[in-house]
Amino acid sequence: MNYSSEEESEISESEIDDYEEKFYLHLKDGKLKVKNADSIYKCPFCAGKKKQDYNYKDLLQHASGVGTSNRKAKVKAKHRALARYLKNDLTEASSSSMQLMIVQHHPFKPKDEDQFVWPWMGILVNVPTEYKNGRYVGESGNRLKEQLSRFNLLKVHALWNYRGHTGNAIVDFNKDWTGFKDAMAFENYFDAQHLGKKDWNERRHQGTEIYGWVARAVDYNSTGPIGDHLRKNGDLKTVDDLATEETRKTDKLVANLASQIEVKNKNLQELECKYNETTRSLDRMMEDRDKLLRAYNEEIQKMQHISRDHSRRIFEENEKLRAELDSKRKELDLRRKQLDKLAVQNEIDRRKLDVEKQKNAMKDSSLQLASMEQKKADENVLSLVEEQKREKEAAVKKILQLEKQLDAKQKLELEIQQLRGQLQVMKHMGGDEDSEVKKKMEEMSEQLQEKVEEMEDLEALNQTLVVKERKSNDELQEARKELISGLKELLSGRTSIGIKRMGELDEKPFQIACKLRFSKDDADVNAATFCSKWQDELRKPEWHPFKVITIDGKPQEVIQEDDEKLQALKEQLGDEVCEVVTAALLEMNEYNPSGRYVIPELWNFKEGRKATLKEVIQYIMKQWKTHKRKR
Repeated sequence: MNYSSEEESEISESEIDDYEEKFYLHLKDGKLKVKNADSIYKCPFCAGKKKQDYNYKDLLQHASGVGTSNRKAKVKAKHRALARYLKNDLTEASSSSMQLMIVQHHPFKPKDEDQFVWPWMGILVNVPTEYKNGRYVGESGNRLKEQLSRFNLLKVHALWNYRGHTGNAIVDFNKDWTGFKDAMAFENYFDAQHLGKKDWNERRHQGTEIYGWVARAVDYNSTGPIGDHLRKNGDLKTVDDLATEETRKTDKLVANLASQIEVKNKNLQELECKYNETTRSLDRMMEDRDKLLRAYNEEIQKMQHISRDHSRRIFEENEKLRAELDSKRKELDLRRKQLDKLAVQNEIDRRKLDVEKQKNAMKDSSLQLASMEQKKADENVLSLVEEQKREKEAAVKKILQLEKQLDAKQKLELEIQQLRGQLQVMKHMGGDEDSEVKKKMEEMSEQLQEKVEEMEDLEALNQTLVVKERKSNDELQEARKELISGLKELLSGRTSIGIKRMGELDEKPFQIACKLRFSKDDADVNAATFCSKWQDELRKPEWHPFKVITIDGKPQEVIQEDDEKLQALKEQLGDEVCEVVTAALLEMNEYNPSGRYVIPELWNFKEGRKATLKEVIQYIMKQWKTHKRKR
């Protein structure tokens, strides 16, 4: 039969299997002769070649080599049909020659330019099958996977068609370089057993062994179930392509990480700016506090100076009165001596002298009593001064206006006490006929009454102011509570005036610390867990890491830096988280030390302090006017 006309028309790669089947049937029907004599064979498709006296082994190698070469598709199809015919139909005649055949195995080493099917896949052919119930059936994919478990297969796909099991299967490996290593070990294993692709193409008889190799471009572009599955589930790539793609992904990952680091650095700079701003604000507050303390101390010193001057004047007046009493006593002594000299006078004069003596004795007694009263008055003044001093020291913490009113009250008490002392002196000095003394006593009594009334008025005013202050303070506290409960939605943390939950932990520093110490998937969960744990720690009344120190003569509570829990927290999550917990602890100790739970408070976020009612009302009116203009 002449096939020269067929050589002129070429076929595509997808038609190779059909042409192979066609020429295989021609060889099987005897239309094409292969055997010349008992042991002499020829290639019916190479009639123009000189060599036509092949033995079985040489002709099989010739057919298999041309069938796997890079020649035209029709030439490969013819020689594949010849190789198939030699293996399947002439095995008995060539059994003796097959026993003498020795095949050298050379393990395959993939080149960088070889194209593999990716994800990595392997091909299994000649899987045992049997015909049952009108279809071919064979081993399942799971069974084959167990047999080849040493190569870490992901899955084995048995290939089926309308006739049933085709005897072929595709195995899947991991997509990474470990999968590539397993795939090459898979291929080398079958090559070492002479069951590789080359052995399959050069086989002389069907046999029952399973052949296997790694899927490449030839298999990907082949026709039939194997090629269809490979094209449907994979692509052709070289090792260089995969390495380049892996490098590109790595570079992209590095770029993303660099971008994230840049964002973190930017956030860190913002936090540093906020910290510096807070530090400056705190410094300003401390300066203002120092100014207030200096002004307060100056005012106290001024009041003490006034009190000392007032006491000094009282003592000077007392000394003056004591000198006058001594002068009166000397005059009485002189008159008594004069009366003694006149004792020799007549009876009338004697009686007058006795009467005068009695009067002088009474006056002397009165002067003695007056002196004692003056002494008592002096002692009362001294005790009163001491009492006033103690009252002033106890009233240092009160409002300056109340201190001034208290000072005025004390001054009145001193004046009243002084007037009472002077009045007592006058009572003992004057007699029934001493009109001048009586007049002066009446004036002093009126002045004393006025001072007492003035003191009572001041006490009433002071009490009214205290009650009014307490009432105003209660009303202010109620107003703050109503504002907090009624304006929670309007006064949020994003506004300059809002509601701050005193003693509540900020979760953001926990998230930042956990992202630096844990994986991205676990960071948020760990941050929430740590934040909740430390919020519970803050509520425990038995944990009180404070110590009392004296600053400017006043006791103050500060955090113990060597507290075990705070030190453990600093080592575990860093300084920023420890500072957040310390700040919340100070807030809770200041605003709710007995309950140890979070309480809301009106807050000026712009200035970082407690907001006044005036600021809150002004802010609400401003927001209301803004919304009104928008409508």
